[in-house]
Amino acid sequence: MLLLLSALLLVAVLGYLTQITGLCLVRGVREWSQGRPEVLISILCCGVLAWVVASIAPYVSATIPFLVFEPGPGFALGGLMFGLGTAFNQGCSISTLSRLASGELKMLTTPVGWVAGWFTLTWWQPELDVTALPGPDSLHFAILFTVSCGIAVRALRGDRSRQKLWFGMMGIGLLSGLLFLYEPGWSPGSLMQEQIAAALNSAGHPPPPLSRYALVLALLIGMSLGARRLKKLQLRATTAGPLLLHLLAGTLMGVGAALAMGGNDSQLLLALPAFSPAGFLTVGCILAGIRLGQFILDVHRKMGSPEVGRR
Repeated sequence: MLLLLSALLLVAVLGYLTQITGLCLVRGVREWSQGRPEVLISILCCGVLAWVVASIAPYVSATIPFLVFEPGPGFALGGLMFGLGTAFNQGCSISTLSRLASGELKMLTTPVGWVAGWFTLTWWQPELDVTALPGPDSLHFAILFTVSCGIAVRALRGDRSRQKLWFGMMGIGLLSGLLFLYEPGWSPGSLMQEQIAAALNSAGHPPPPLSRYALVLALLIGMSLGARRLKKLQLRATTAGPLLLHLLAGTLMGVGAALAMGGNDSQLLLALPAFSPAGFLTVGCILAGIRLGQFILDVHRKMGSPEVGRR
């Protein structure tokens, strides 16, 4: 019970941090395209403290479920689809929940789209060869240690906003890693995928325990508290058009995440810190998909539809 309470507190703090730091790849890519790359770089580096979690893991008899695979067409296609869906959604998986927790009702259909995407892939069943590679070793963690020290020095030499950005992103990565030690499938996406697997094969796949749902609830509570701190906690009504757009976006994200063995959260926290070749390919394609989607939305707005893609 004490471990569960500690995990609930950690995930609530994580939700609060993601809200106040504005963790969102869409925002990062948009600012990068405008000549301000720091937000995007900080997001890509949020998992650098994986070496801290890896150092703790042996003492608690746990392991980090790193995603290390050889690159392949499934990862490229999945990353591109996820990126396109993220751009149309105007938010990645984490920021979707953040905005939903702050009262943005048009985000309600995005998780429904995730489920539809996973069901679609189950029905489609493409034949993709996935080859696992060895996990990170001491050299990998030494590199991450060096990088994290460099980031800390750079942040401390900057102003308050830079410190908040970099230490906030690193804190998100650290808390997420600690939660992986307690429950490898703590993330909302993993919970939904396991619930779908249980529904499709109730005899062979048990449903997730109630504690997993409690973790997601604590995450949303933390996000709501962060939104209240930023004075963003307010119900915002929507119409059928945005709901359909976010349903389509969520479906693209769901299919893409399944093809790439994880969405942006898994890639940033479990693939990039492990120097996974497939992870680098996937994240590169996610960023390309987001930029392509933003270009499509910008063209659509210029053609007379100002509400499409507006955040």
